[in-house]
Amino acid sequence: MPELGFYLLAGGAHDPSAILDEARDGEALGLGTGFISERWNVKETASLSGAAGAVTQRLRIATAATNHNIRHPAVTAAWASTQHLMTGGRFMLGIGRGIKPIFDAFGLPGITTAQMEDFAGVMRRLWHGEVIVGHDGPIGHYPALVLDRGFRLDIPLGIMAFGDNTLKLAGRTFDEVVLHTFFTDETLQHCVTTVKRAAEEAGRDPDDVKVWSCFATLGDHIPEDLRLRKSVGRLATYLQAYGDLLVRTNRWDPAALERFRADRVVQAYGSTMLDGKATVAELEHLADVIPPEWLAPAATGTPEQCAAAVRRQMELGADAVILHGATPQELEPIVDAYRVGPT
Repeated sequence: MPELGFYLLAGGAHDPSAILDEARDGEALGLGTGFISERWNVKETASLSGAAGAVTQRLRIATAATNHNIRHPAVTAAWASTQHLMTGGRFMLGIGRGIKPIFDAFGLPGITTAQMEDFAGVMRRLWHGEVIVGHDGPIGHYPALVLDRGFRLDIPLGIMAFGDNTLKLAGRTFDEVVLHTFFTDETLQHCVTTVKRAAEEAGRDPDDVKVWSCFATLGDHIPEDLRLRKSVGRLATYLQAYGDLLVRTNRWDPAALERFRADRVVQAYGSTMLDGKATVAELEHLADVIPPEWLAPAATGTPEQCAAAVRRQMELGADAVILHGATPQELEPIVDAYRVGPT
């Protein structure tokens, strides 16, 4: 099922070796792509992508995302070419804009749209054996860049997208685009339309740009306290990190975001991620603070209801769906119901 994906080590991870079993389980379940989201603790994507690729035979491995400015471009290009050849072409390098508060704390400059476009061009030139001399562009000045003059590698490039500028960049430059979790139906449709139109305007076939809906998938068979952490906790963490952007993108009420930020639990945790540390009682409290319609864009209920909700994402225009926030074992009854089809 190439139209279905999942996240390896979804959310915070304590034991990175769990990726080995998750990758095997996802492949056995028939899922097409395993995505890896980088966190700077035990989720370094180059290590994890190599591990996942080594224990699978068919599963595509994709980063969604890493950031282009945390490694030298030649190092990133070499990692991607190594992974591509080692897995028989099962790797996609996906980048994103990053989280501003973390970048500010670590002393990293913000990432611009022009930089991501420049980076994509440099990667493709290196993967096709070009010697780049005197590059002076948005990603920086490099006297010389080269990998192997014999390379003719077509490695897919992906991008995580929120706003229209990034969506348009995805359409004209990238191969795949991963949207964000908890996007409303209207936001999903807008994103798909923006990407496909930009591709067409750039002279590309819109069908050549795959749009992934990232869809929270939380069936009733998952224990209630875990569902709470994967729904309320996860959304609360997004609101902590980039609430203004998510609210603006979905056209939600900014006043509700201010009430969330002013809440005593949110205030007490500060910049500590709520999905990893909040207690069940605190998450139950936050469930009353966050508007219910903000949590609604998700696959919930029975496996059959979840499967129907996943199919609905593709009816709305997505080319593929990431079953977000659940392990392959947690996804098994939903994938089985999806495979059977509508009843």
